[in-house]
Amino acid sequence: MAGKGKAGKVEATVPEILRVIDMLEVGPVRVERKRALCPYRVVSGEGENRTELIYSYEDTVFDPGDPSSVNLAAMITAQVALNYGMFCRKIHFRGEFDGSDRRFIRQMAENTAREIYTKKFLEPNPFLTGEAARIKAVRLDSYCGAKIIFDRDQTRPGDTSWKLWSTESNRHLVLSSGGKDSLLSFGALKEADRQVYPVFVNESGRHWFTALNAYRSFRKKYLETGRVWVNSDRVFAFMLRNMPFIRPDFAGVRSDEYPIRLWTVAVFLFGALPIARRERIGRIVIGDEFDTTQRGSRRGITHYNGLYDQSRHFDNAMSRYYLQKGWHISQFSILRPLSEMLIERILVERYPDLQKDQISCHAAHIEDDRVFPCGRCEKCRRIVGMLTALGADPGKCGYTPEQVKDCLERLAEAGVHQESAGAEHLLYILSDNNKLPVPLENRKGIREHPEIMKLRFDPRRSPMVGIPADLRKPLWQIFLEHSSGAVRREKRKWREFNPLSDPEIENPYPFETWAGMGSKGKGGGHAAGTKRYIWGELTSSEAADMLKKVDIAILPVGSVEQHGPHLPLDSDAFDARYLAERIAEACSDPRPLVLPLIPYGVSYEHEEFSGTVTISNDTLAALVYEIGMSVAGNGINKLVIINGHGGNIPALNYAAQKITRDSRIFVCVDTGETSDVDIENMIETPNDIHAGEIETSTSLAVRPELVKMEKAVKSVPGFSSRYLEFTSKRGVTWYMYTKKISESGVIGDPTRASAEKGERIWQVMIAHLVALVEDLKGMSPDEIYQKRY
Repeated sequence: MAGKGKAGKVEATVPEILRVIDMLEVGPVRVERKRALCPYRVVSGEGENRTELIYSYEDTVFDPGDPSSVNLAAMITAQVALNYGMFCRKIHFRGEFDGSDRRFIRQMAENTAREIYTKKFLEPNPFLTGEAARIKAVRLDSYCGAKIIFDRDQTRPGDTSWKLWSTESNRHLVLSSGGKDSLLSFGALKEADRQVYPVFVNESGRHWFTALNAYRSFRKKYLETGRVWVNSDRVFAFMLRNMPFIRPDFAGVRSDEYPIRLWTVAVFLFGALPIARRERIGRIVIGDEFDTTQRGSRRGITHYNGLYDQSRHFDNAMSRYYLQKGWHISQFSILRPLSEMLIERILVERYPDLQKDQISCHAAHIEDDRVFPCGRCEKCRRIVGMLTALGADPGKCGYTPEQVKDCLERLAEAGVHQESAGAEHLLYILSDNNKLPVPLENRKGIREHPEIMKLRFDPRRSPMVGIPADLRKPLWQIFLEHSSGAVRREKRKWREFNPLSDPEIENPYPFETWAGMGSKGKGGGHAAGTKRYIWGELTSSEAADMLKKVDIAILPVGSVEQHGPHLPLDSDAFDARYLAERIAEACSDPRPLVLPLIPYGVSYEHEEFSGTVTISNDTLAALVYEIGMSVAGNGINKLVIINGHGGNIPALNYAAQKITRDSRIFVCVDTGETSDVDIENMIETPNDIHAGEIETSTSLAVRPELVKMEKAVKSVPGFSSRYLEFTSKRGVTWYMYTKKISESGVIGDPTRASAEKGERIWQVMIAHLVALVEDLKGMSPDEIYQKRY
């Protein structure tokens, strides 16, 4: 269990008894219009074994000739393999994977290996045999022992497969299973007048039984119902047969948990993405409650208690990944403030027609064309216990009186796999109502936890900003009608409050780039005192602490100048700061630090118009240079300059060169270069460079109250040479006074602008720049210049 480090240091490694597979080869995927088929090949000392992972759809979801379809199919079929990083020496993903894909796969394989180590090997596991059942806890830098490789170590330069998905935020895909969480999510969103698409993922094994009642019922009532068939259960079983430390009779072992795998939700979630793309769905809703976001430590090894793919951290990681890919989707659970018992109460009391189809048992069986629960497993005794405690009839969803009696008896003896407060409160209610066969002398340890039946808002587990702002009031109003109020976690105590009147209810949701950013967004969605990545709001000691974790900063630079008769003078300054903050919000931890805005720029070309404030190239370059050198002295070694005004480019490029020369840190300047090629395909106006279709659209999306569309005028210049065209790919750089070519100060056509275009433009700009920052994070300048693995 030890190896030599670079300097001869002894380092702990993954136990050799677990590294039983020499290579797992995944792909390349074969794409058909309604199917994705991916070979899985295992090479070990025992020889070579193969199987095939298949996803099938009811309708056409792929275009085999489209690179983006092939890339999506490759990511869908890669997810099963992320469970095996600890057991392979090498995992080879064959196919087309871009930088965001590769980073995602590596991060999730490592995270999953840590979870499997702590939950499947350091805790009792009836599926293990031999030495594997006696592994001791060892703290490692990495628990993914596999070398993860791709067909090419470098993404192709100029990769053209990046494509923004056109989606609508009113369309919600609910990942559906027939359990209480997805049923309540569907019912509440439907009542809130949202368009809802319940999508059921049909595993090849008996797990499909849990969804069958709900699927059949939904299929009759809702045309939006979808189904995906996948044989992932068979592939999971195939992998287990290649692991000698797993009992050969694993299929016959009765257990409420899987033998090894813990990366499961993503197997279904990615499978639903082609339907989301086809239906232009903008939001994916996962049914996870308060207690699934957990962080723990076992013998010094931090982990997520095996629930990472049901946690809020997972939702955020997926939303960031979608953002970087340009998929224009956000992912969240609307149930985070709710306990399991409160979810069950709302479902029983408000949506009884949905609750009758609830099946949470993975050992369910079919009788007379309907699915019934087994009545013996932990999930059954949990559901029966909650329904009984709520005064509901378990028989409505298939439990017999004998099963109810048996479940309550075993509940008294064995308890349930639930958060401790929820389990105690369940026992308290059952005991208080004499529904639990527990002797009086044993009831002393059973305590009431009234917060279980309240909406609970916790800054880590269930923050108010955890769902989009437009959903908060309608959904929380529904939930509050069935709860005992709401509480917020403050200084380790639950304190009563009214979420519907709390100012935080208007704060923006970070993964929808325009949501809540109008007049209610307060200047770019920045909620004072809550953003620890805003450099200027940190104290000196807080900055010292952050700079130990963060080595990348963003400097927004704008201008104050005329923007025609319809846009405010600070458009460039506002946009630069807004963009910088939204990039930081959407990045993973540790987030880049956002430096205070430089509001003034080189705007001499607009000085004939009132209100323009201009500084010289020398002044701007000197200011940026000195800021850059100062932040380098603070420990920043990567500086991303976000430029909101084209006239600043020469000064900023000059300053960036000098900072790099004198400090040796990495500096780059973006004035839209990362996204221009995509934005040009979204607009209709040539030579649209100032106060036209683009800038008016982005302003309409985030602060429409400052746009005076009634004063907007079209002014599209035509030039004597095609080499002078601003948007020509062969155009030369040249300079002029704006008034020479436009009396209004507009260069473009603002009359073609719309908030919808602006939302898409913001999405593209933020997506590309988040991807850039995520690429830069964690690398030294030398590694940035020459990519190494």
